[in-house]
Amino acid sequence: MHATRPPTPLTVIGGGFAGLTAAITAAEAGARVTVYEAHHTLGGRARTAEGPYRTNEGPHALYNGGPHWTWLAQRDLIGPLAPLPPLETARLRLHHRGALRRTPPFAMLKLLSPRRMGRPAPVDIDFLTWATEQAGEEAARAAANYAAVALFHHDPGSLSAAFVQERLRRATKLPPEAHYPRGGWASVIDRMAARAWNLGVRMETLSRVDSLDALTGSGTGTGTGTGGHGTRTRVGTGPIIVATSMDAARRLLKDDSLIWPSGRTALLDLAVRTRRGDAFAVSDLDAPGWIERFTAQDRTLAPAGEQLLQGQFPIGPHESRADGIARAEHLLDLGFPGWRDRVTWRREATANGRTGAVDPVGTSWRDRPAVDRGDGVYLAGDQVAAPGVLSEVSFNSALAAVSLALGRGARNTLDLKHA
Repeated sequence: MHATRPPTPLTVIGGGFAGLTAAITAAEAGARVTVYEAHHTLGGRARTAEGPYRTNEGPHALYNGGPHWTWLAQRDLIGPLAPLPPLETARLRLHHRGALRRTPPFAMLKLLSPRRMGRPAPVDIDFLTWATEQAGEEAARAAANYAAVALFHHDPGSLSAAFVQERLRRATKLPPEAHYPRGGWASVIDRMAARAWNLGVRMETLSRVDSLDALTGSGTGTGTGTGGHGTRTRVGTGPIIVATSMDAARRLLKDDSLIWPSGRTALLDLAVRTRRGDAFAVSDLDAPGWIERFTAQDRTLAPAGEQLLQGQFPIGPHESRADGIARAEHLLDLGFPGWRDRVTWRREATANGRTGAVDPVGTSWRDRPAVDRGDGVYLAGDQVAAPGVLSEVSFNSALAAVSLALGRGARNTLDLKHA
């Protein structure tokens, strides 16, 4: 009689979207998984704020063209969606040449045609140069700024043409790929956490890991989660998946090579009393920036009689948050008349290096920090070497990390070469 092989222990540091994806995937493969999360709630940047105004701290939409949509749907983790009423789609406004318009420049439409978008842009040329050759400078600048909704970068035209084109294609595809989980991203995270729990994943919240020694049996670390209660704990050996921000991973792994460009963005959350005629969204084509009224598709995000607006305005290295907020307020003046007298709640923030990877000219996702860091340590997150848009990078890197950690090879789970 053969002895039953014990399940492989696997540790995940970080309980955000990448960490939960890794935990579920590994547990489904039979691993014994422990997740350590520094905060009191799971979700990371995919958390949704508690209270009357349900703002998201991470991406606001799920793209059904990506592999994570299929993965979530197969496990019934997406849940109810909040569709955008057809009338609201007619309330998209574009800020161009200092005024609000209903349609983009004609040359920009030519650039976005299936024929042009179907030809892959080069990696080694910046988007502005490539797009100018295709449709002229005005169209190129307008398209680059429109693409900022999925880039969070102050100068999209300076990035790799291939990188920007893919995000522009996904952001402008018809019918739209973007879908909105009702109640915000927290509803998806809650379902993912419940599935992980039912699979036997041990989840330790309020447990910050400051050293990998604590996870390899060669040292100790502090933990205040369900098994720690503030005491020093030891964890069994096994592969480790670091599913944190790149900054946190660099400190934890003591690896200065873990760095990749990201955006710096002024964020504005605003609740205003409802007024007929407000725009659904305002995209700035003169500079990177976007404001969206998220209660247009999901009225549960704010109290009755109020609307929740969220704006993101990328800012350059020498700009301040105030510079981005000033641009936001200018668009609000144009698209939401009288908004200043209708404000019921307001919050500002700066997202620095928390908006995913951007690829400079001459680079692609393959050049970002590798998933496999050696010695049984793997990396997952939105700045890691994996394809996709926004949260899709976290998802793809998490699947690759689990596949490598469990010795199955990345391509058994995810064909990174052709993704």
